Amino acid sequence: MIRILIIEDELRAAKRLSRLLSEQVSEPMKVIHFESLDKGLAWLDENEIDLLFLDLNLSGQDGFEVLRRTTAGSFHTIIVSAYVDKAIEAFEYGVLDFIPKPLMVKRLQQALDRFSGQRSEDDHLRYLSVKLAGEIKLLPVEKISHIKAAGHYSELFLTTGKKMLHDKSLDKLLTILPSVFERVHKSYIANFNLAERFRSYPGSRYELVMTDGTVLPIGRTRYKELKRKLL
Repeated sequence: MIRILIIEDELRAAKRLSRLLSEQVSEPMKVIHFESLDKGLAWLDENEIDLLFLDLNLSGQDGFEVLRRTTAGSFHTIIVSAYVDKAIEAFEYGVLDFIPKPLMVKRLQQALDRFSGQRSEDDHLRYLSVKLAGEIKLLPVEKISHIKAAGHYSELFLTTGKKMLHDKSLDKLLTILPSVFERVHKSYIANFNLAERFRSYPGSRYELVMTDGTVLPIGRTRYKELKRKLL
């Protein structure tokens, strides 16, 4: 079951979104709606979801402060807002998609396709929101060397030598990361701006050497495509 939270202070807009979701999503789903940002976030603190639909203008509160918190979570966030001039900035914070108001069925379906795992061609993401010592920090994506699967979470390896844990899985991170980040193995994503060379061994075994000397395994089915990208 897909668990969806809508935080939208316009009741008519929230009801329309709920109706369109029921028409567009074939899987069983549970939709919760709050008109108040505070109530929505309080509920989110006690419950797990898969997808958040968020309006940026909620009784004058700063939506981008909310994004720092929500995009650090394990779920994806889709903005539905009339403030289209804020779209690029929203993508910089790691949202999955930005749907302008009035909401169009085609744009909603495109966003749902991304949620299902279809990667975007946009490279707007500049930061990942990361929980660190009880606070939300914005991490510039260019400082990420590679990412390793850690159960339902992901371990970020930084160019500084530090490591951070992110609540999103590799699959979810890959849908929002810029195209320079490539899945090289079922357990690894690499920043190809920091990739140096390939190594190949008998028995179709391959490795990717990063500029700092880190060696990552490469899946057999990924080698040829990745080699073309690096060359």
